[in-house]
Amino acid sequence: MMRTLANIFHLGVKELRSLRRDRAMLILVIWAFSVAIYSAATSLPDSLAKAPIAIVDEDRSAISTRIADAFYPPYFTAPVLISTGEMDRRMDEGSDTFALVIPPDFQADLLAGRHPSIQLNVDATRISQAFTGAGYIQQIVTQEVAAFVARYRALPDLPVELVMRARFNPTLKEAWFGAVMELINNVTMLSIILTGAALIREREHGTVEHLLVMPLRPFEIMVSKIWAMALVVLAAAALSIALVIERWLAVPIEGSIGLFLAGTALHLFATTSMGIFLATLARSMPQFGLLIIITLLPLEMLSGGMTPQESMPVFVQTIMQVAPTTHFVTLAQAILYRNAGFDVVWPQFLAIAAIGAALFTLALVRFRRTITTMG
Repeated sequence: MMRTLANIFHLGVKELRSLRRDRAMLILVIWAFSVAIYSAATSLPDSLAKAPIAIVDEDRSAISTRIADAFYPPYFTAPVLISTGEMDRRMDEGSDTFALVIPPDFQADLLAGRHPSIQLNVDATRISQAFTGAGYIQQIVTQEVAAFVARYRALPDLPVELVMRARFNPTLKEAWFGAVMELINNVTMLSIILTGAALIREREHGTVEHLLVMPLRPFEIMVSKIWAMALVVLAAAALSIALVIERWLAVPIEGSIGLFLAGTALHLFATTSMGIFLATLARSMPQFGLLIIITLLPLEMLSGGMTPQESMPVFVQTIMQVAPTTHFVTLAQAILYRNAGFDVVWPQFLAIAAIGAALFTLALVRFRRTITTMG
C-alpha cells in the first residue's frame, strides 16, 4: 500500500514538472482563470448596453421632448434626432438599432383622450439587443406618457401594486452571474484538457514505453495524472475566486469557498477521469481536440448554466442527469450565490461522486487495454 502511494505521488510530481515545461498549457491555464473570466463577466451578449437609438420627432411637443430625454446611458446612447427621410438610410447602414417615430399632434391626441400610436423600428439582425431593448423602450415610453398625462387628468389607482425584490443579486449586475459561470465552465474544460493532454504527451514523446518497463500498474499511472492535473485546476480556481472574481470584478461571494472547493475537487475527480478516457480514444492531439469540442459543448450548454434546465425538453433533462456538470452547476450556484450549506447540496455531492466513480472505472478499463496494446 505504501509503495503504491509513493509511486502515485512521485509520478504526479513528474506530471507537474512536465506541465511546468509546457508553456502553451501554462498560458492556457492562466488565461482561462483570469482574462477569460473577466471578459465573460463584462461583455455578456444578452445584456443591453449603449444601444444606439434615433428619434423622429414630428410633434415637437413637451411630451415628445420628455420621451427623448428618458433615453440615456448605460442602456442606450444619447438619442439622435433625425428626419423621416434619414431613418431608413441609417437603419440600412447599421447606425441605429432602434428608431422611434413620434407622429404629429401626438400630445394633442393624447390629451384629447384619443389613442395615438408611436412607431418603433428595430434592427432585428442584432438579435440580443432587439428583444431586450424593445421591452426597455416600451416600458420607458409607457412610464413617461403615464407621468405626463397624470398632470392633466386623474388616473384611477390600481388595486394592486407590484413590488419587486431581487434576491442574491439586488443590483441585477450581469457580471455577478457571468464571472461565476465562466469559472465553472473553465474548471470543467481545463481538467479534461490537461489530463488528456498529459497522457497523449506521454505517447507522443515515447515515455509511455519507459513506464511500461517499470514496476508500475496502470492504476498508479492513471491516478497520478488525475491528482496532479486536478490539483493545478483546483489551485487556479481558488486563486481566481480570490483575485479575479472578488477583488478585480468585486463580485460578493455569499457562501463558503471551502465547501465550493470541496465540491470542485469531487467534480475534478469525474472530469479528469473523462479526460483520460477521451485521450485513450484519440491517437494524437488534433483528434483529442475534436473529441473535446463534441464533448464540452453539450456539457456546458445543457448543464443548466446558460439556460435553465426546466426550459429544455424532458428527454434532454433526463440524459443530462448522468453528466457531472449538471450537478456541479447546481452545487456551485447554490453555494456561491445563495450561501447554501452541505445540508442543501449533499444530493449533488452524492451524484457527482457516483458519476465520478463510474467514469473512473470506465477510464481505467480503457486505459489498461490501451497500455496492454502498446506493450
